[in-house]
Amino acid sequence: MLKKYLIISTTTDLVRIAPDKIVFISSDGNYCNLVQTDNETRMLTFQLGQVENMIREQLGTDGNLFIRIGRGLIINRNYIYYINIQSQKLILSDVSRFTHTVSASKEALKQLKDLIEKEAKE
Repeated sequence: MLKKYLIISTTTDLVRIAPDKIVFISSDGNYCNLVQTDNETRMLTFQLGQVENMIREQLGTDGNLFIRIGRGLIINRNYIYYINIQSQKLILSDVSRFTHTVSASKEALKQLKDLIEKEAKE
């Protein structure tokens, strides 16, 4: 099976990245920051909704690896390590090379927690 890549292209540059190398993508106004497993951060000249569409169009079912949380975050579900609804904290980590702490609304984190618990039972 051919490995799928997410390709994000603008008039001046192109990013080609394997989905499992993306930890999360956060919104920054009209831009996004893509954070990679090697701790590099790449600024993208797209809004989060546009990146979400690219993931869906290019990756198909592999795009299910990503979950949109609230208005400003797309995360890689494989790196969900810790959720604290009360302190609105989400830690994304592979428990060896990187740990990223991001914040999200209590409602978004509650939905995420419920989703993971539901998947664990299936």
